[in-house]
Amino acid sequence: MPTTDLLSSDARVISTEPLTRPKASPIDGVGIVAILQKPSGPELLLQKQFRPPVDKVVIEVPAGLVDAGETAAEGAVRELREETGYHDPGFCNTNLNMVHVNVDVALPENQNLKTELEENEFIEVFSLPLRELYSQCKKLEDEGYAIDARVGTLAEGIELAKRWKL
Repeated sequence: MPTTDLLSSDARVISTEPLTRPKASPIDGVGIVAILQKPSGPELLLQKQFRPPVDKVVIEVPAGLVDAGETAAEGAVRELREETGYHDPGFCNTNLNMVHVNVDVALPENQNLKTELEENEFIEVFSLPLRELYSQCKKLEDEGYAIDARVGTLAEGIELAKRWKL
């Protein structure tokens, strides 16, 4: 496979402005770290989605584009409902790109979940216990799934915190 030395005079860098970014918005989309508060302990909400660029089913956090006039938090709530069926998250932290929510699975509206997927979305929703996230990601990777960088980074962070007793 040919490579290009990015420091050479022959190198070309292409920069584009995303067409998905709403006017006056600093971001295109949100990733959602949704923690399901279950009696057995907290679990991270994940989904499986086929991604043609890597030709694999990828394990990822719910995510989506922010609509015009939406804040990151509003986009996250909408995408969470559309992609997973979960409602009424309690926010614990938010920033420009990742939105952290706590989902009370005991609420009636979070019982018989109904997604609102777009025509071209095929998503399987599942969750994994936070304390097992790293080992379960390794297992899923061994089964042939690709692990999204956001999910892998969360898993590694939790694993490091356990190992260093942080």
